[in-house]
Amino acid sequence: MIRVDSFPTDEYENMKLRPGKVLPFGATVVHGGINFSVFSLHATSCKLALFHKHEKEPFVIIPFFEEFRIGHVFAMVVFDIDYEEVEYGFIFDGPDDFFEGHRFDSTKILLDPYAKIISGRDVWGEVSSLNQEPYPYRSRILLDDFDWQGDKPLEIPMSDLVIYEMHVRGLTAHPSAKVNHPGTFTGVREKISYFKKLGINCVEFLPIFEFDEFENGNECPDGKTRLLNYWGYSTVGFFAPKAGFAATGCYGMQVDELKTLIRDLHQNGIEVILDVVFNHTAEGNDKGPYISFRGIDNKTYYMLTPDGRYYNFSGCGNTLNCNNPIVRNMILDCLRYWASEYHIDGFRFDLASILGRDQNGDPIENPPLLEALAFDPILGKCKLIAEAWDAGGLYQVGSFPSWGRWSEWNGRYRDDVRQFLKGEPGKTWFIAQSMEGSPHIYSAKYRGTCASVNFITCHDGFTMMDLFSYNQKDNFLNGENNNDGSNDNHSWDCCLPGFAEEEIVVLRKKMIKNAMTILLLSHGVPMLLAGDEFGNSQGGNNNPYCQDNEISWLNWDDLEKNQDTFQYVSALIKLRKRHPCLRSPKKPRHVTKNGYPPVSYHGVKQWYADFSGNLLGILFAGDDDFVYAGLNMHEKGYDMRLPNLPKGFCWSLYLASDDSIQYDDSNEIHIASRSVVVLVSENKEV
Repeated sequence: MIRVDSFPTDEYENMKLRPGKVLPFGATVVHGGINFSVFSLHATSCKLALFHKHEKEPFVIIPFFEEFRIGHVFAMVVFDIDYEEVEYGFIFDGPDDFFEGHRFDSTKILLDPYAKIISGRDVWGEVSSLNQEPYPYRSRILLDDFDWQGDKPLEIPMSDLVIYEMHVRGLTAHPSAKVNHPGTFTGVREKISYFKKLGINCVEFLPIFEFDEFENGNECPDGKTRLLNYWGYSTVGFFAPKAGFAATGCYGMQVDELKTLIRDLHQNGIEVILDVVFNHTAEGNDKGPYISFRGIDNKTYYMLTPDGRYYNFSGCGNTLNCNNPIVRNMILDCLRYWASEYHIDGFRFDLASILGRDQNGDPIENPPLLEALAFDPILGKCKLIAEAWDAGGLYQVGSFPSWGRWSEWNGRYRDDVRQFLKGEPGKTWFIAQSMEGSPHIYSAKYRGTCASVNFITCHDGFTMMDLFSYNQKDNFLNGENNNDGSNDNHSWDCCLPGFAEEEIVVLRKKMIKNAMTILLLSHGVPMLLAGDEFGNSQGGNNNPYCQDNEISWLNWDDLEKNQDTFQYVSALIKLRKRHPCLRSPKKPRHVTKNGYPPVSYHGVKQWYADFSGNLLGILFAGDDDFVYAGLNMHEKGYDMRLPNLPKGFCWSLYLASDDSIQYDDSNEIHIASRSVVVLVSENKEV
């Protein structure tokens, strides 16, 4: 074996150097030193700035000599430095020509795009003395020796997932969470027993890549509330976990803390999906800060107009040039890293339609990036979920390029279910389709039911409780005069004429149960918003992206107050797990052994559905299991005749959203107004 440090070395200000390895990009610990490698197509020169940890100024700035450059990659090994005590950045020089798209500035020290740890926001909400120009973010070096104890991704079939979308900080930041480390990865670990009690088997984290919570510049009208970038949809570093989400972030231990969380979730049968943001970065528009890509190679990394400005299909000031081969490879490298080094089970892609645009913003018929992700060998068993639209108006729900691999957030499912629940006319047929796995949307190319990730609420919009408590959004505390957030919510405050306050409260809880029943009985992949199962409210704010306070934090006192709702949702999840007929991954093309179609629709009379009203019975049939849901969104109750079961089977009432509903073992059941019932088959001969 040849020792790396046995090769001839150069010297610069008493630092020993030699030409480096061009791959992998970033900073890599090698024998006796650190290998630094970074790409820039248009730069004329590059320097490496090294800092002692937490020091404001670099202790040395080392130029990449000409022999350290191969093609468009600058690479060198620096010997005899302590990787645990050093931070670094790059300085690039090159043309500064706005109209040509170049933004090089040799006064800026830039973050490594491949940095595995980033300091500068080590403790959530605390401003460091280093947060001033020229260098608020520090790249750090990682030598990974985490003990996974035999862990690997779980590879749960997509059809078996019940996804729980949550914000790492918001889950436990409220005092009512009663955890030892609120608002952190460790705090999430303390709630694993709760996840198991609820029954979910997958958590989907809102962005945990490093971002800057101080990015938000709006002022709250109340003059007291501090507005932050709470959601984190503005990435600073794609390879680094958010230090401020770690109880140990101030010690640089965020990597181990996150991996420990993932390992413990896996040990409890719970997968981890990351919400990833590759459509734009935190560098914003033309007036935004220099952090990384803008100063390294602006023209390569961003979509630019002919006059050098940023295309803004993200709504956040810039758009990554995702199908450029360099950017595409970076995204692939990033996801491979998270899948292999963090054992991540899947990814949800924010504004994923952007990932299918070319450098001019035009949609591509077969986008190279999306195809590469679909067929990548390392990501071969990862879940790939697209938010199949973007801020530029490209809406691809049902038509997102899939290659049999991609699933989609089904926004049409959300809207149809919300309107049906309100009692709007003309939606019953769409609900029937939605509960069958949306074949009216996903029949093309036999994509199957798991193409549809079904949701009624998510982080972006009303919570389930607010969906039935407000007719309009109330976002005034966001400092944007209530102009932010969607106006198209299909919500209803449940305030019926003549209803007393306590009756309205009962109706709201019933409507939540109605919604959860439809969601958890639908074919496809159900996704719950954290806290919906116990009536969490955001006070009518449908876009609390900047609210790091009790508006966004889950109030766990609601769990005790709405224990019946929690028990109802948990029972639905148990039902889904017990009955394969509720989670068929593909639309069956045959009848069961007893001669029943896998999914059938019914009305007041069995086998005769009337799609003109707001009443629907739906029967899911397996070879030996049957589940019937009766949905009545009318203002009055109805008697519905139940489908006959094979000999030896009988119906049993499993759940009803209205406590007054009874079942007497007859062939019909009365369903109260705005209520649902769920019946399951029992084998009398067993």
